Amino acid sequence: MHSKKPFYILVILLFISGITASVFRGIEHNVPFLPGEQIQSWAVDAKVSFQGTGEPAEVSFALPHDPAFEVLVENASSPGYGLTINKDNPLDHRVLWSVRAANGLQNLYYKVTLIPTGITKINALEEPVTPQPYVWPATEKDAAKQVIDKVWGMSATNLTFAQQLNKALNATERSQNVELLLSSNSPTKLFLHMLHNKGIPAQEVSGLFLEDQRRRQQLTNFVEVYNEGEWLLFNPADGTQGRSDNVLLWDRSGKSTLDVTGGVNSKVNFSMLQDTRSALATSIDVMKSKGTFDFSLYQLPLEEQSLFKGILLIPIGVLMVVFLRVIVGLKTSGTFMPVLIALSFIQTTLVTGLIGFILIVACGLMIRSYLSQLNLLLISRISAVIIVVIGIIGLFTLLSYKFGLSEGLTITFFPMIILAWTIERMSILWEEEGPKEVVLQGGGSLLVATLAYLAMSATWIQHWVFNFLGIHLVILAAVLLMGQYTGYRLLELRRFKPLAGE
Repeated sequence: MHSKKPFYILVILLFISGITASVFRGIEHNVPFLPGEQIQSWAVDAKVSFQGTGEPAEVSFALPHDPAFEVLVENASSPGYGLTINKDNPLDHRVLWSVRAANGLQNLYYKVTLIPTGITKINALEEPVTPQPYVWPATEKDAAKQVIDKVWGMSATNLTFAQQLNKALNATERSQNVELLLSSNSPTKLFLHMLHNKGIPAQEVSGLFLEDQRRRQQLTNFVEVYNEGEWLLFNPADGTQGRSDNVLLWDRSGKSTLDVTGGVNSKVNFSMLQDTRSALATSIDVMKSKGTFDFSLYQLPLEEQSLFKGILLIPIGVLMVVFLRVIVGLKTSGTFMPVLIALSFIQTTLVTGLIGFILIVACGLMIRSYLSQLNLLLISRISAVIIVVIGIIGLFTLLSYKFGLSEGLTITFFPMIILAWTIERMSILWEEEGPKEVVLQGGGSLLVATLAYLAMSATWIQHWVFNFLGIHLVILAAVLLMGQYTGYRLLELRRFKPLAGE
């Protein structure tokens, strides 16, 4: 007797592989586990304006780079300008417009669609170098030293020093030294200089507050402070630490956000609009933009994708048939005929499909009983039944059209060859074992088909079988496992009911 260990190992591997592949797709590619999920996206327009001087002009503009947001789509509008988007440096994405001669007012546009990733932590790519101390003007040197020394004494780490310093700069009653320093320095620059004086790595970054339907927004300056491998965000203007969900870090390069040569009075304004998108469509778009289409059906043409959406439902029907026949013990006419009927029900809807199936089979059985009296050969008899079935379907379709029953037109979705074989099988069954067995197996087929239809038409199942292909390995493992079942079917237990009564 062969050992069953390899079989059970195979089943376990299939099960684990299927679950792992499905979870990986959901987490790594952000494919939603439930259908109908929506996510918020942001469309941000940047308008760069300047006055051309008639000289060759070059405009270098920083592009957004924030791990909290994924760039879904981006494009630039600049008629007459050469366009280059440089993304070699991950911290310094920039777009470069150029033209031989720029005269008068020039407007250049950059549009980007962003989706939140939920990643708010910014890890440092490498250990930053210790900054050089800032050289204060003589009139500010003593005041700055006193403020720094006082705050330094109230802190224990670089992080607490930054927190206490941010708090001191935004206190309700600030000291005279702080007021003096703020009179000639912006809060951001003052905060940054004081951190550098203590050798704490910090950098100025610009961010954008995202607000729906806002126009002519400007960038806001923040300060990132390095602490134990992570950049922490501070807003010296209001004394807050951390970032809210509506803050987009636009430029973290440490350079100028906008550089214009060959023009004057340059400025950039932002407009934004919040939108709701399908989470599934968004994840597909992100995979397309990243070129990370791995083993998925999304890369197929839409027609083939639609076809596979139906094909991939068949394993669900097969699983239902195996469970209801092997475990429950339901009898059906034909092994997987209920699966094909269930597929037809998806096209016709359940009630219409049931009525149509019963009418076709009933009429077919009556005509088949006449054909049996002619003693035809099997091939001729089956062929005749197929032609009769086509005629019955055509007749019912025309009657449905005449009576205005549009649902009846869907009866053409039934598989005609399968119906013909079903009629032939039931007719033989009637002759050999009587009408009771025909009703029993026919009713079992319809019951299994109905349950398979309910499972296959469930929205979340359709979502899973197409978007998480690993689930088919789990189905295969379950089918193999049920194939080893040799015990009593649930319906067979009725035989022991009299014994239980005694």
